[in-house]
Amino acid sequence: MEKTNTIITIGREFGSAGREIGYKVAKDFGIKLYDKEMLGRAAKESGICEELFEAHDEKPTNSFLYSLVMDTYSLGYSGGNYTDMPINHKVFLAQFDAIKKIADEGPCILVGRCADYALEEYDNVLSVFIHAKMEARIRRIARIYDLTDAKAKDLIQKTDKKRSSYYNYYTNKRWSDAESYDICLDSSVLGIEGTAEAIKQLVAIKENGGDRKL
Repeated sequence: MEKTNTIITIGREFGSAGREIGYKVAKDFGIKLYDKEMLGRAAKESGICEELFEAHDEKPTNSFLYSLVMDTYSLGYSGGNYTDMPINHKVFLAQFDAIKKIADEGPCILVGRCADYALEEYDNVLSVFIHAKMEARIRRIARIYDLTDAKAKDLIQKTDKKRSSYYNYYTNKRWSDAESYDICLDSSVLGIEGTAEAIKQLVAIKENGGDRKL
């Protein structure tokens, strides 16, 4: 089993097999993958019921400006003491705290939920975005959910729109933009195994110091 000291965050287009790729990398490194588990952890530590985390999971909200959220966060509303904030902000910040606590426990893989943004101060993070050609994603989603191609495409577009809006709302970056991540990989070109292998190679390069001349 290979070893790593790196935390890997994975952003992903719906149908790009991002979570499956993450599980392969996690298995090879012998580390944990957190997907929906982040919600349970945040609920437990904040005392907010888990159903609320599920209800707000990677779904956008347009009621308050992003800057308002982060101003409140920087003023020290952490550790479960979110007082009079709107519930969607409480949920996001509790998740933000949980992601940091998970990261502090050691190497792991965190899927979605703005984990790359939550951990941007950490040196030992590799942020990855996995995308794929629409035809490949339609085939995968149609097969998994037993949908027609048209319904699969509709579900993909709606899910990506939610993930994009959520990420763009809560972070100062743009979802799926290359400059928002350390690396973007096309799983429809590399395949599931190939994308997992590429991530492992990138971790090895990062841990060896990359090109120190930069």
